[in-house]
Amino acid sequence: MDGLSVVIVGGGSGLGALLAEMVVEAGATGLGIIDINEAAAEAALAAARGRGLPAVAARGDISSGPDAHAAFARMVAGLGRVDVLINCAAIYPRRPILEITDAEWDLENAINIKGTYHMMVAAVRHMQAQEPKGKVRGRIVNLTSVDAFKAHPQNAHYAATKAAVVSLTRSFAAHVAGDGILVNSVAPAGMATERARELGFLGELAKASPLGRGAEPREIAEWVLMTAGPKNSFMTGEQVIVSGGLI
Repeated sequence: MDGLSVVIVGGGSGLGALLAEMVVEAGATGLGIIDINEAAAEAALAAARGRGLPAVAARGDISSGPDAHAAFARMVAGLGRVDVLINCAAIYPRRPILEITDAEWDLENAINIKGTYHMMVAAVRHMQAQEPKGKVRGRIVNLTSVDAFKAHPQNAHYAATKAAVVSLTRSFAAHVAGDGILVNSVAPAGMATERARELGFLGELAKASPLGRGAEPREIAEWVLMTAGPKNSFMTGEQVIVSGGLI
C-alpha cells in the first residue's frame, strides 16, 4: 500500500478494523474510517496516528446518500486525496427464507446495497478528478461473500444483497475503466471471528469447508490488500473468491 491514502467503510470493527491495522503496516500514507460508531472508528485509527500519519474518522449512516457523501467529503478534507476505498460495512441478521419481513429486507438493502452504492459514487466522483498515480487514478474493493454464489436458505436476504454488490461491482468497473479506476470485489468464506465463536458458528463453518475450518480474518485481509494495492494495475470488474474450496 506504499504511497496510497485509504478509506475503509465499516472500519471500526471486525475485518474492517483489522484492515485498518494492516494497511498501515503495508505502508499507507493516510487512513480514513467511516463507521456508524464514530468512537470505534477513532479507536481503529490508533496504528495510523501512532506513526504520525494523516488519520480521520467520520460517523456515517451510509444508507442515506447525503450522509454518505458528507462522510466521504470529511475523508477528502482530512486526507487530501483518496486512492483506495474499501467497502466493509454490512449487516448479517439470519432469518429462514419463508420468514423474512419487509423491515428486514429494507434494512439489508439499505446498508448492504444502497450504502455500498452511495460510497462508490462518492469515491468515483473524487477519483475521476484527481491525478493518477502511474496508470491508476483509484481503486475500489467491495467485500461481498461466498453466499452470493451459493444457495443460502437460512439467510437469503443477505445472500441476495451480496449478489447485488457483485453486479454493482461489474457495472461500476465497466463505467469507470476509461478513467483508470479499478473496481473489484473480494468474496470471503465464513470467518472464524470472535463473533462466530460467540454465536456457535465454528462447527458449521468447519463442516461446510473442504479445508475443515473457517477462514482466519487475516487470510481474507491479505487478498483485500492485494486487490486494493499497487500490485494490481490491470484487474477490474472481477470477483476474487476466497472460499477455501467451498465455491
